[in-house]
Amino acid sequence: MFDLLIRNGKVIDGTGSPWFYSDIAIKDGVIKKIGKLTNETAHEEIDANFQIVSPGFIDMHTHSDLVILDEPLIEAKVRQGITTDLLGQDGIGAAPLPEDYISTWQKNIAGLNGTPPIEWDWTTVGDYIEKIEKNKPSYNLAVLVPHGNIRMEVMGLDNRPATDEEIQKMQKVLRRSLDEGAVGLSTGLIYPPCCFAEMKELEALCQVIGEYGAPLVIHQRSEGDEILESMQELIDMMKRCGAHLHFSHLKNCGKDNWHKTPDVLGKIDSARAEGLEVTFDQYPYTAGSTMLSAIIPPWVHDGGTEVMLKRLGNPDLRERIVSEMFTALKGWDSMSKWAGWDGIIITSVNSTENAQYVGKTIIQIGALEGRNDYAEIALDLILFEKNDVGMIDFVMNEESVKMILAHPAGTIGSDGLLGGEPHPRAYGSFPRVLGKYVREENVLPLEEMIRRMTSQPARIIGIQDRGILREGLAADIVVFDPDTIIDQATYDTPRQFNIGIDSVIVNGQIVIKGVNAYGKPAGKVLRRNYSK
Repeated sequence: MFDLLIRNGKVIDGTGSPWFYSDIAIKDGVIKKIGKLTNETAHEEIDANFQIVSPGFIDMHTHSDLVILDEPLIEAKVRQGITTDLLGQDGIGAAPLPEDYISTWQKNIAGLNGTPPIEWDWTTVGDYIEKIEKNKPSYNLAVLVPHGNIRMEVMGLDNRPATDEEIQKMQKVLRRSLDEGAVGLSTGLIYPPCCFAEMKELEALCQVIGEYGAPLVIHQRSEGDEILESMQELIDMMKRCGAHLHFSHLKNCGKDNWHKTPDVLGKIDSARAEGLEVTFDQYPYTAGSTMLSAIIPPWVHDGGTEVMLKRLGNPDLRERIVSEMFTALKGWDSMSKWAGWDGIIITSVNSTENAQYVGKTIIQIGALEGRNDYAEIALDLILFEKNDVGMIDFVMNEESVKMILAHPAGTIGSDGLLGGEPHPRAYGSFPRVLGKYVREENVLPLEEMIRRMTSQPARIIGIQDRGILREGLAADIVVFDPDTIIDQATYDTPRQFNIGIDSVIVNGQIVIKGVNAYGKPAGKVLRRNYSK
């Protein structure tokens, strides 16, 4: 007898092959049989009723790093059909974490990862992975090792070039972290302390991931004004390193830059034609989301959050900051310039005093305060909230979103910040792709889009036992109705679950069935096994 039988499924197996009718039998978390299983029995059965049965979705860009330690079942994620989250993004994640920097680092990443009530009692990536496992998650997690955390362990948060000796120490920390189970390296070249590094430092780290066969997952330094130059310098570097390049949340920002999108994709095509593995992830919206302090020039962040806040309190420096936010700098994109103050919405704050501003644009906040010095309003918020402020920024166009979504090297990443009134992508990314862009707009066939959500991300992060429905592989499975699946989350009311997903199964255990969610300890931390 099996543990679980899924009957009458219209199976899309994750390879891109056409659908086929089949039953699926599961035991001990593993797919045991696929076929017509009329005479088989199980302790539990699901009648798929000819809905789609596919591998569980892998979210290639998440910010659940801290929330997962407080909420083992994050319904916003699992109700999208997500069975695996990739943590440690943008070069500023949870681990490694030197004890002397815990307080500073909490403030530094609060805008991205929130401030859940957890105990910060880990040091290495291995410690952090063990802490996740002890919390018994209901779905799977994989972990990237963040460049900024590596740099912090070796040389703190100062804005200066690393010495050759420090770079060698960083390489050792990276090797240790990969050996502890990390599936790749991340960096975010707009975020401190990653933005303080010279390319020499990043290239040395990429030499290590080249040895391991792991990817660099990168928020590149420009996603608009200098995006083509940014991509080319990374492509050239990764050719020298012989390593896989993966662009985080690939997009082309700013109205004056939207015409570049075909050239952006052409860079990827050319690099792949020349033998470099290049992939990317994307969220299906025209607005981004990050911490509000991303609107501030990099030099302001030098030394960490406390030093940044002191600079914001200095009137002379404030004048310079506001000027540079208006003009942008060579090598630094100004998000406020792209979006305008009517295109930036506050999503989260930590104080009760400013709670009334959540969900409002900077211009709307100005109207409430009787002010029109919008840059100063934004800086005042960052200062008052001690950097714990999230934002949504409207900087993209629909045509580019669809063009990027159609490219075969892509995957899907929600990039969802979970605090306050979040960007709707935290709740709706995967159903939105399947409902809006596959069913309604025919950007790609369903089988091909499922491949982008399952086997392709599994391959990129080196997870060999899932992402495809095959006998002997892990039973991470989603059952959904292709005729009704759609997101419900909006910018006005983002905390809404999708419709159309019937069941979500993680390692053979049902964690979502209809409206019911089950906080079972079904998940695992997925480690990458390296042969060096």
